[in-house]
Amino acid sequence: MARRLRPVELDFVASAPLRLVFTAEVAAPPKAVYAALAQDVAGWSCWFTGVSRSAPTDDGWGREVRLTGGTRFTETVLAAEPEAHYAYRVDTTNAPGLRALLEDWRLTPAGGGTRLRWTFAAAGPAPFQLAMTLARPGLGRAFRDSARALDRRLATA
Repeated sequence: MARRLRPVELDFVASAPLRLVFTAEVAAPPKAVYAALAQDVAGWSCWFTGVSRSAPTDDGWGREVRLTGGTRFTETVLAAEPEAHYAYRVDTTNAPGLRALLEDWRLTPAGGGTRLRWTFAAAGPAPFQLAMTLARPGLGRAFRDSARALDRRLATA
């Protein structure tokens, strides 16, 4: 059953009780990376580890995401700045323990490619925060694997 989470805004990325930040560089330019993040939402399942299905809603200002294993999210896009910034919050989910979640993607030019910074900003009870802190190495590995998969996908596009 889906539960409604606390609606947060972009400032939550700085104030969240739990912030996990990961970075990677890809060879593709920011324009191509931004298009993959914000315009090809359905393509996330082809490169982002754990995403089994994703679809845009609300004329691109929302998303529905399913993870491998059955976790579901409905999301609202909060920032869509071409070639620079893409962020969304989770509105509803069936994931236990989560009270608020915002994911923030920042893109900066890096030579001929892009430096990606993904911030996972969340709130939940102490056991949730502890579990997510312990999961940090796995999330980091999934992010780096996903960045490499995105790079391969964009290189063949």
